[in-house]
Amino acid sequence: MEGRLREMSATTFDGVFVWRISDFAKKRQDAIAGRAPAMFSPAFYTSKYGYKMCLRIYLNGDGTGRGSHLSLFFVVMRGLSDALLKWPFNQKVTLMLLDQSNREHIIDAFRPDVTSSSFQRPVSEMNIASGCPLFCPLSKLDAKNSYIRDDTIFIKAIVDLTGL
Repeated sequence: MEGRLREMSATTFDGVFVWRISDFAKKRQDAIAGRAPAMFSPAFYTSKYGYKMCLRIYLNGDGTGRGSHLSLFFVVMRGLSDALLKWPFNQKVTLMLLDQSNREHIIDAFRPDVTSSSFQRPVSEMNIASGCPLFCPLSKLDAKNSYIRDDTIFIKAIVDLTGL
């Protein structure tokens, strides 16, 4: 119950979500060892009755990025208001790894492929993730850069609300 309340209080309803991932070194080691290759963010929404989404991150990469890149994906989730929404999901998505001092954020953006099952109305809890297997080279996450501070990284997602 407490975890559910904490998750609800962190939920955003404006299509903008910042995901704080603490204990980065341990979580990355867990990913390398295969104990926890992927992590899901809490859900966020485009509006109170809008699309429900989350992020999925692989701290040691996935697919073509395994072992060389941080892989970051966007996931459309089943929501209570799906019957009221226009499908397929067709909003531009911007994904960012935030630079905590120099503001040299790593940014990738995409428009959904509306023919992909990833962006159709969900029939299960989550659609197949879509995004960036080569989002950020792991070499950029060393001590010389400011993407990791106090063993914490920040991932930001922005869903363009134009037309909603």
